[in-house]
Amino acid sequence: MKTPYKDIYAILKINRLIVISTVIFATASSLFSIWMVYNINSKAMNSAFAINTDGTVIPLKLVAQKENFGVEALAHLELFHNYFYNIDASNYEKNLEKALWLGNSSIDNLYRQKKSDGVYNRLLQYSLVQKVLSIESKIEENNGAHSFRTVTVFEINRGSILDTYELVSTGNLITVNRNFPNNPHGLLITEYFENSLKKINNEDSKK
Repeated sequence: MKTPYKDIYAILKINRLIVISTVIFATASSLFSIWMVYNINSKAMNSAFAINTDGTVIPLKLVAQKENFGVEALAHLELFHNYFYNIDASNYEKNLEKALWLGNSSIDNLYRQKKSDGVYNRLLQYSLVQKVLSIESKIEENNGAHSFRTVTVFEINRGSILDTYELVSTGNLITVNRNFPNNPHGLLITEYFENSLKKINNEDSKK
């Protein structure tokens, strides 16, 4: 004979099975969600984004960025030295403004010193053209810090006179946030110093 108690026990067993199944499913879902969040976070931590010239966003691996640090550092130094020393009466203000984005106060102090010494006034007064011929940089790493030594050869055109100079400069490089288009490589020159400047003949500069 069927009693109501047996029906209650059957219902309770079914409810228990449903509860256990729900708990197992919820636990599995939580573990899966945690794994997904961890995986996404790991990928995000190993990725960076840059803006292309056409405005598209390009993902870059941080590992690749570290491997490409030397390439970017050389490009950054070449960009700075071109802006800072490849100047004439028509472009010096624009070029120097761009150069100041690539370094810290040591660059600004050097610029102010040159301005105080009348370098840019003479550029205007005599319509001088200062053209960079070559830029060669060497980068050294020491305990995560990066220093550089750059040899810049440039000529100054005074109309009938053409003089060539060799400038040796040194400094350090630190990583900062990329700033397009002002600082595309995300590097900053610090402790910049012009070590020596010597006049060379035109034949030596072509070697």
